[in-house]
Amino acid sequence: MSGHNHDDQRNIRKDEAGKPDAHAHSHGHDHGGGHGHSHGHGHSHAHGNEQRVGIAALLTGTFMLVEVVAGLLSGSLALLADAGHMLTDFASLALAWYGFRLSHKPADWQRTYGYDRFSILVAFANGLALFAIAGWVIVEAIQRMAQPQEVLGGLMLWVAIAGLGVNILAFFVLHGGDQDNLNMRAALLHVMGDMLGSVAAIAAAVVILLTGWMPIDPILSVVVAVIILRSAWFVVQSSAHILLEGAPAGLDTREIKRDLEERFAEVKDIHHVHAWSLSQERSLITLHVRADKAFAPERVAALLKEHLRDHYGVAHVTIEVEYDCCADEPAAAV
Repeated sequence: MSGHNHDDQRNIRKDEAGKPDAHAHSHGHDHGGGHGHSHGHGHSHAHGNEQRVGIAALLTGTFMLVEVVAGLLSGSLALLADAGHMLTDFASLALAWYGFRLSHKPADWQRTYGYDRFSILVAFANGLALFAIAGWVIVEAIQRMAQPQEVLGGLMLWVAIAGLGVNILAFFVLHGGDQDNLNMRAALLHVMGDMLGSVAAIAAAVVILLTGWMPIDPILSVVVAVIILRSAWFVVQSSAHILLEGAPAGLDTREIKRDLEERFAEVKDIHHVHAWSLSQERSLITLHVRADKAFAPERVAALLKEHLRDHYGVAHVTIEVEYDCCADEPAAAV
């Protein structure tokens, strides 16, 4: 027997964002089990976050163009490397801003989970772009080391100082936002990377002005590129894991199965356990439970959902309750 009660979705209440409210589900496919977080907190910060990210994107994008022009005029690879990093940051911030706007859209029949995956797709694309830009900088730096080029240290220094100022301003704009939001945290990390690139460009300019040693420019460019690669690796790895429906960090399906079987007398067996994420903030679990016939399916499902929410932080749980054979086994269909 299954715990599914296929109520018509016309009974699903909508929350403030227009998405299905998990508290309103009454059927066995209760996609919330009772959310452990408050929607109100997120909505109170959403508009402010959107504005802050938009301002940071404008600051970063405008100065990125200044750095490109200055890098070409001065011949500084460090400035061009930092401009390349700022380009990806501008794209990331712009898409984060669009993501905040898109998050206001309600789920529909085609996108039943809403638009949470959009930010993950953006992160994956940005990570790949970071790899490409860092690779270009390293190749160009190797060529510059073999054949050093004249760099206008004065112009490079003033532009790099201005860039550091812009990045510091963008950092403080973002720092005033909601630090629990992953988009905001990612934006802050990008801007901090820009600050580091500006510091490297300043250091290279000072060395060139004091000593005239031109190789310092490509050397520090490689340092910035390596830092970019490190950030890109973690971004691509994390986003790809989510896109491949990998289990969220801290959720071991083997441990969940063992815990539920040992903790609840109502449970005889747990199987077909799957855990994945829509985003870093939204984890989901589905499982089958073979229950003791003395207990109603609604009671079993409610107990397990409450435990998974309170002890594992998973608010979106789907449970199929069975008493004899698993419905997915061939013998069950006979």
